[in-house]
Amino acid sequence: MLRPGELDLSVAANFDGGFPHDYFKMLRAEVPVCWHPERDGPGHWVITRYDDLKQASRNPQIFSSWLGGTTVRDMPNIEQSRALMLNMDPPQHAKYRRLVQRGFTPRVIQQLEPHIRELAASIVDRVARRGECEFVSEVAAELPMQVICELMGVPEEDRQAVYDLSNRLIGADDPDFGQGFSDGIQASIEMFMYASKLSERARRSPGTDIISTLVSADVDGDKLSDLDFNSFFLLLAVAGNETTRTATSQGTRLLAEHPDQRERLLRNPALLPAAVEEIVRYTSPVMYFRRTAMQDTELHGQPIRAGQKITMWYPSVNRDEAVFPDGDSFDVGRSPNEHLGFGVGEHFCLGASLARLELNIAFEELLKRLPDIQIDGPVRLLRSNLIDGIKEMHVRFTPEGRGATVAVPA
Repeated sequence: MLRPGELDLSVAANFDGGFPHDYFKMLRAEVPVCWHPERDGPGHWVITRYDDLKQASRNPQIFSSWLGGTTVRDMPNIEQSRALMLNMDPPQHAKYRRLVQRGFTPRVIQQLEPHIRELAASIVDRVARRGECEFVSEVAAELPMQVICELMGVPEEDRQAVYDLSNRLIGADDPDFGQGFSDGIQASIEMFMYASKLSERARRSPGTDIISTLVSADVDGDKLSDLDFNSFFLLLAVAGNETTRTATSQGTRLLAEHPDQRERLLRNPALLPAAVEEIVRYTSPVMYFRRTAMQDTELHGQPIRAGQKITMWYPSVNRDEAVFPDGDSFDVGRSPNEHLGFGVGEHFCLGASLARLELNIAFEELLKRLPDIQIDGPVRLLRSNLIDGIKEMHVRFTPEGRGATVAVPA
């Protein structure tokens, strides 16, 4: 039995069996703010409870994204990393966020609904009569990739390349996608190179997409630098498909593993929005983000010195017993459900409205047309301590047109 501080959370291989919920439950009970040594670093404080994560997230003047970035690994190119909006603090963060925020307002997102429904239907069309598929690549990945690429004006012929680069960035620790940290850096360089070509195209022939907006935008009267623009593209390309793909894959797995909850949804489709929130809470696609203390402070009574790292663990806070009764149970009707799966504070997920819409439409289509999806073989997880992803999941189902039924265990 591991004791507090004994699991090196900076090592992706320690998550090969999935998120270590039992370890974090022990931390919440015994040491809510716990010091964790690192194999190749100075160590970091681990935040495991709901209220502590909210406090850290809502006080960027104390807990900075800019000072050391948002990953536990200290970045060798920190100045370049600070061009990512994810790694900015106020007031700079707010200025840059405003540039793209109007493209992600609930009103704008709702206008996309008819087209997203068309895309979802066409994606399911490709597999519905076969009775089986590899769910991640053939279904879960397709909708968010197509939507974010359309929003950014990425031509259809380039979308697979953008998707592959995104996999290499997020999966740098997974041998199926990358070759370690250096390959992740190389993938980011290639993403920047592609972004530069896209910006040149948008300047020559501007459209109504986000990229065209960014190339003509300014911050305090200054045009975005190439680094700023390329960083925007990388962030939107990765964040716009990885997390929604993960929630779709993990949600499908959950519904297959909890047929009683799937039957509730089939009998009462009005529960679907609540089910989507529960999927995000229960799976928490983003596992952690880092902050760095700007001054001596404390969390949960634990002194934290200026310059020390803290890591905030969303799967843990989303099962905090003080907030979520029976939080280890998957309940598609859970209410209230004030999870933090989309973050909180300054860095609340810019695309939350889009992700919610995509997930609701995807599961509506799947439940309507493929209601008896079952897992068909081992589920292969992404090797990562950042994204709780599935990289391969074969499923089977009654081919469309043959009258699928769902049996509920007695």
